[in-house]
Amino acid sequence: MTNITAPKIPDGDKVDFDDIHRKRQEKDLSELQSLIEAHFIQRKKEEEELIALVNRIEKRRAERAEQQRVRAEREKERQARLAEEKERKEMEDQRKKHDDDAKKKKALSNMTQQYSAGHKSDNRKGAKKQTEREKKKKILAERRKPLNIDHLNDDKLKEKANELWQWLMGLEADKFDLGEKLKRQKYDINQLLARVQDHQSAKGRGKGKMGGRLR
Repeated sequence: MTNITAPKIPDGDKVDFDDIHRKRQEKDLSELQSLIEAHFIQRKKEEEELIALVNRIEKRRAERAEQQRVRAEREKERQARLAEEKERKEMEDQRKKHDDDAKKKKALSNMTQQYSAGHKSDNRKGAKKQTEREKKKKILAERRKPLNIDHLNDDKLKEKANELWQWLMGLEADKFDLGEKLKRQKYDINQLLARVQDHQSAKGRGKGKMGGRLR
């Protein structure tokens, strides 16, 4: 604690206690005013800091709300795109399925027509000359009932198409085998004709040569 010493009183002068008391009050008042001003300055500073903090909080809250709004809008657009893409894909799949079904029915109809036309052609050729195997095929073809595919579902149509496909493959295999057999027979005949001609030429009997090779 600061030691307070009494002011020196000049010798021979009167002491004005009222003046001393007044000056003391003025000093105390000045110090009080300084404290009050410092208090209000500090309070104003704290209020400004509080207002700034509130503004930052509100700004951050508004930014988060905007970010959430943007994310929600983007998610909504993404879901809309997914739904649109799903609908487009479903429509495309339905269109492809419809086209495939139409192609299958058309293919089956063409195969049926070819099947009937093939048997009619075989019947016309068989009227001139038929082998035992062709006669058997004609009998089987006459016994085969006409195809009726209008009432078949997808699975049955697939089975019928596979059945006709296997039948066509069998015909192609028979055709190939007959072609190879015919080539072999022609080759054997040509070889025999060549040997006969060579044999006749060797004996000097070339006047009676047989005809040329088979083609």
